[in-house]
Amino acid sequence: MRVLILSVLIVIGDQAAKLMVKGARLPALGITLGGVPYGSSRPLLGNFLRLTYIENPGMAFGIDIGGKLFFSLFSIAASIAIVAYLYHARRESLGFRLSLAMILGGALGNLMDRVFYGVIFGDAPLFYGKVVDFLDMNFFDINFLGLQLTRWPVFNIADAAVTVGVLMLLFFHRSAGVGDGAAPVHPPVNDTAR
Repeated sequence: MRVLILSVLIVIGDQAAKLMVKGARLPALGITLGGVPYGSSRPLLGNFLRLTYIENPGMAFGIDIGGKLFFSLFSIAASIAIVAYLYHARRESLGFRLSLAMILGGALGNLMDRVFYGVIFGDAPLFYGKVVDFLDMNFFDINFLGLQLTRWPVFNIADAAVTVGVLMLLFFHRSAGVGDGAAPVHPPVNDTAR
């Protein structure tokens, strides 16, 4: 279960970056982070990568299915299921377990925003917060059937971890029983038929 260290590092990095972007005050520690004005954009790598602060009230790309409370509770249940599956898959390949740990870390990073940020920042009740997004990447122009996309939707470290984790999962996942070191199963030989 050492792969959970990766999940913890993703959550810490994601939350630290979000708090620097959103701004925060921790009077007990004497820390004040000014943050970035909402909706503003600053170049990080020219126009290719910008820091653009927005808040997402729904799921990825602003999709809102089932309402905020449902999605928060679903995210908690999914995170518990991933931890349980990681325990069950503890003898699987390292790449497979790391992919699940990345998905878990990303899910928990965004879950913290949804569950606690509304209360912490005085915007919404528990479970109704918005996810802080801030990475804004250039994307090649797409104009297909009325869909026009010139930049990738703004995302965060947790989103990136989930995306990379899913791509890794597709790469490292194997079919059940194939390549697991088990002896091949052959039909029994009937010696009496000869």
